[in-house]
Amino acid sequence: MTSNPRLPIHAATGTELSARSWQSEAALRMLMNNLDPANAERPEDLVVYGGTGRAARSWEAYDALVRTLRTLADDETMLVASGKPVGVMRTHEWAPRVLIANSNLVGDWANWEEFRRLEELGLTMYGQMTAGSWIYIGTQGILQGTFETFAAVADRLAASGRFPHSHGTLAGTITLTAGLGGMGGAQPLAVTMNDGVAICVEVDQSRIERRIEHRYLDVQADSLEHALSLAEAARDARKPLSIGLLGNAAEVFPRLLEMGAPIDVVTDQTSAHDPLSYLPLGVDVADWHEEARRDPAGFTERARASMAAHVAAMVGFLDAGAEVFDYGNSIRDEARKGGCARAFDFPGFVPAYIRPLFCEGRGPFRWAALSGDPADIAATDRAVLELFPDNERLHRWITMAQERVSFQGLPARICWLGHGERHLAGLKFNEMVRSGELKAPIVIGRDHLDCGSVASPYRETEAMKDGSDAIADWAVLNALVNTASGASWVSFHHGGGVGMGRSLHAGQVCVADGTDLAAQKLERVLTNDPEMGVIRHVDAGYERAEEVAHAHGVRVPMRES
Repeated sequence: MTSNPRLPIHAATGTELSARSWQSEAALRMLMNNLDPANAERPEDLVVYGGTGRAARSWEAYDALVRTLRTLADDETMLVASGKPVGVMRTHEWAPRVLIANSNLVGDWANWEEFRRLEELGLTMYGQMTAGSWIYIGTQGILQGTFETFAAVADRLAASGRFPHSHGTLAGTITLTAGLGGMGGAQPLAVTMNDGVAICVEVDQSRIERRIEHRYLDVQADSLEHALSLAEAARDARKPLSIGLLGNAAEVFPRLLEMGAPIDVVTDQTSAHDPLSYLPLGVDVADWHEEARRDPAGFTERARASMAAHVAAMVGFLDAGAEVFDYGNSIRDEARKGGCARAFDFPGFVPAYIRPLFCEGRGPFRWAALSGDPADIAATDRAVLELFPDNERLHRWITMAQERVSFQGLPARICWLGHGERHLAGLKFNEMVRSGELKAPIVIGRDHLDCGSVASPYRETEAMKDGSDAIADWAVLNALVNTASGASWVSFHHGGGVGMGRSLHAGQVCVADGTDLAAQKLERVLTNDPEMGVIRHVDAGYERAEEVAHAHGVRVPMRES
């Protein structure tokens, strides 16, 4: 096996530029940060997370990306087609330095089989959401949203009267889930941050060890029985605890159901969006990728059959009274294809818990310190808490994140902010860079999973009030408005989160470099971006969105007379 002299990849830190400005230096550092071994699942394959989500199409393309970013002028824009730089255009200083399109296929061809054929020819790559848009910050990137989701689950349980003494937390409950990869690895910490107990099933021992090392997971059980014993003891003591269990969810979930295990909440975050990234029963972990490569069609069929058993058990827990939800990996549809007739008996997490937040333009707001100094994140944490003194959940999150979240690659933070809030944080960070309170610029971005940037009928736009689940105009408009508003780089992807043919979504990243121009861009982008979520939900008929639009003076032409 030939060694790769590029590895390991680490983003530069400090104030010395290797590019011509901070706008392109930021993109360069974040590209490299995606492939830092602390972040990437398989950096040697350019895979960041989600099974096959890449930062670049090939090592030759990666080299060209790095070379081009270092030479871009502030009136030039690099075009990236599925991880490969294809052109540099003369634009202007308000234009993004990079425009990215990943995995986009014409409708009739938008399926895994055609995508894999094209990928094998070297013509495309799977960008996931933040892998191919260079704003992945490790498991923390999904942790805040997972924390918010489980907090909403706790509110639901409290409202049901089943746990009257929980005070809106998960105390006294046991959550069963699976998957400890780049996205699923956030689940155990999110549950314990909400005071609950979690049993997390994972097929790959190295992932369990990685989560324990990074303090996202507390302990590993020796067996299923040991896991249950630990979980029940912690539940009875009302102490938070996360337990890793080595095994295949398609086997473990049915066994727990048959045992009558006292499970209160059930979900899953395995890489079910791509059947080749889900390990079927009867296949050893060591043979996983070779088996998938050798016979992708047969492997897909076996994976779907296993997912059907997995989801059937989840439905069984639903029938037994547990709170059950799909956590956005499209496992219900894959299980349906595998023969599970009741796969859609339980809802996705967005319509169940998150949509009221989307109506307010609320969603993930993440930032990274290009200085590489954790002190810069500590300073921005303080600034956010000062900006929003009355947001109790935000204060709780930031405080716990400071204590319990390990940085992966460049120091970073995430929190959920809404319309009317994000631009205030961005402007504050820019001023802190200008004054020297921060040692270097701050990169501000978000997950593509946001209030107005995604069309995904099995996740973000499932069960829309007006039936507009599959309308993708909003995601396209989001990318266009962020380009027009001055984002530093903008991306438009297909298939992230739930797989090919099931989603279209856009992302944006801005750089707070302390300049007046950056302040103008930040104010516009970080207002208009979440405003897309408000108007999208106004258009769908949500009263809460109409209230927010009216309160913030958001213009919606069809509501004007």
